[in-house]
Amino acid sequence: MPAGRRVAVVVLAGMVGLSAAGCGLFADSGPEDAITGFLGGLSSGDVAAAASFTDSPDAAHESLEMARKALSPESIKIVDKQVRHASGADNGTATYQLTWNLPRGRVWTYKADAQVHSTQDGWKVRWLPTALHPQLAAQQSIALKADPPDLAPVLDRDGVPLLRPQTVVSVVLDPAKAGDLVAVTDKLGAALNRFEASVTGQSIRDGVKALKPGSGYPVVSLRANSYQEVKPEIYDLPGVRFSQQERLLPDDKNFGKQVLPALRSLVEDQVEGSAGWRVVTLDTGGGEIVDLHSEHPKPAPAVVSTLSVKAQGAAERALAPVPTPSALVAIQPSTGELLAVAQNATADPQGAIALTGRFPPGSTFKMATAVAALSAGTVRADSPVDCPGTATFENRTVPNEGKFALGVVPLSTAFAKSCNTTFAKLSTDLPPAALTDAARDLGIGADFVIPGLTTITGSSPPANTVAQRAENGFGQGTVVASPFGLAVATATVQSGKVPVPTLVRGMATTSSGLGKPIKPEVLDALRGMMREVVTDGTATLLKPLPDVRGKTGTAQFGDGTHSHGWFVGYTGDLAFAVLTTDAGTSRPAVEAAQRFLAGLG
Repeated sequence: MPAGRRVAVVVLAGMVGLSAAGCGLFADSGPEDAITGFLGGLSSGDVAAAASFTDSPDAAHESLEMARKALSPESIKIVDKQVRHASGADNGTATYQLTWNLPRGRVWTYKADAQVHSTQDGWKVRWLPTALHPQLAAQQSIALKADPPDLAPVLDRDGVPLLRPQTVVSVVLDPAKAGDLVAVTDKLGAALNRFEASVTGQSIRDGVKALKPGSGYPVVSLRANSYQEVKPEIYDLPGVRFSQQERLLPDDKNFGKQVLPALRSLVEDQVEGSAGWRVVTLDTGGGEIVDLHSEHPKPAPAVVSTLSVKAQGAAERALAPVPTPSALVAIQPSTGELLAVAQNATADPQGAIALTGRFPPGSTFKMATAVAALSAGTVRADSPVDCPGTATFENRTVPNEGKFALGVVPLSTAFAKSCNTTFAKLSTDLPPAALTDAARDLGIGADFVIPGLTTITGSSPPANTVAQRAENGFGQGTVVASPFGLAVATATVQSGKVPVPTLVRGMATTSSGLGKPIKPEVLDALRGMMREVVTDGTATLLKPLPDVRGKTGTAQFGDGTHSHGWFVGYTGDLAFAVLTTDAGTSRPAVEAAQRFLAGLG
C-alpha cells in the first residue's frame, strides 16, 4: 500500500472452518449431524454450540469467538452444503459456501470444505486452520483491513492542482509523561518555531494549562519534509508523540492563505470517496501474506474550483513588494467566477480584508456617481463641468488632491483626472438615494452567499445632508466597500450585468439586494471614461498594456492625514480591484495592478 495511507486493521486469529475432499454421496446421518450442528452454530452466532460439534471444542470456541469479534458480522449465511463419505468409512468431507455480511455493506463469499470423522463421542468436525478458509495455514491469522482511497484533489479552472493529498505529522505533547515540562516545552518550542512562529515554549505551556487531565496538547502539524528536518531534535523528547494523516494542502503553504483553507473545509466531504477493504492472511509478526478478498477503493472525482493558479500567483507576487496591508480580488465578468483572492503577509493578521474589509473606496466610487448622474440624464460624458481646486457644500470644503484645478472640462476628463469637486457637485444635484441605487446597480450593497466564503460588498446609505452627499460623491463620507465588492462593481461595468460570484463549479451562489440593470448607453459612456483614466488620466502607468480600463482612488481615513490607495479595472474578460492600505496615494495600487497584469502574460 502507498506510504501514508490510513489503515484500520481487525485481526482474526486461530481460525476455524471445515476443509477436505471426499468420495461417494452421504448415506449416514452421523456426519450430517456434525456438519449441520457446526455450521448452524456458526451462522446463528452460537459459538459454544458450533464448537461442541468439533473434536477440539476449547480451541474451536476460542477461535470462533475471536472471529466473530474481529469481523463483527451482521449475519453469516451458509448454502450449498454437501457431505460425502464412503459407506462404512469413519471419515468424510463436507463442502459449503460461506457468505459473511459485514458492516458497511461489505460482503465476503467463498467456498470451504471440512473434514468429519467418527470419534468415541460420535461424529465430529476435525478442527483445522483451513476450516475458515482454504488458504489459511497454521500459525496464520486473518485480518480485515480498511483501504481508504486517496483524497481527491481540488483543481483550478485549468486543471492545475490547488490542493492535493499530502502527508502531515501531528506533534502532540502528553504533559503527564514529559517530566520536566519547562525543559521539554522550551526545547520543543525552539525546534518548531521556525515552522510556525506562534509556537514557543511559553505558548505550549499556556496550551497545556487549558487541558483536561489526561489529555494531550496538539502542538503543531508539520508537512512531511518539515517533520523529517526537525525529527532529530524532537523525536526523543519525553511525552512527545506523533501521528500521521493525509490532508489536502497547497504545494506552498503560503499560497492562497485567505481562500484555500475555506475551500478545503467546503469540499472535505466530497473528496473522501468510498473506502475499499481487504481480507488478508497475516504471519505471527503481523506481516501480510496473501489477499483472500479485496474490494478496491473508489476515489471521489476531483473538485474543480473557479480559481486560477496563474492568476492567484500573479496577484500574490504583485502585492508582495507593498509594505502596507494590501489585497487584490479578480473575477471573470462573463461568468462571475472568482479567479484570485490575494493578500500580502502584512494584511493576513487583519483577517480576510480582500473579501470582508470595509474601507472608504475614495474616487473609485466615482463610477457609481457617474452611473447615477448619467442615468438621470443631467450630464453626458462630453458635457462641460467645472473642476475648481476646492468647493464648499454647507460646512464641508472639498479639495482636489493638491488642490489642482482644471477649470471647465468634459465630464470624461474630470473623471480621468479624478476631480473630487466635480463629482461632489454632481452628487449634490441628485436625490438623496441616487448614489445608493447606483451603487446597488453595480453590486455594492448586494449580498452573495457563496459556498465556502464569507463576503461583504460594501454599503452606500442614503445621505440626508448636502455635505454628506458631497462627500459620498467621491467615495468618502459614509460609503464603504471591500476589494471583493469593487471587483464585482468593475465586472458589472464590463459585462453589463452584476455577476453572481462563485468559487466551486457546480456549487451555486444565492444573491439578494441586487439593483436594476444599468442602461447600455450609460455603461458605454462609463467604459469610455474608464479608458481615458489609463490613456490620459491618473493611471497612465498602465497605458502600455492592452485596453486596460479603470479608476484610481485615494481615500482618507482616521484623522484625515492618512489615505488608502485603490485601483479597479478590467481588460478583456478580467475584472479586478487592488487595495493598498495607508499608502498615501493610489500609485502603489496602480503599480500592483501593473505587476498583476504583466504576471498574467
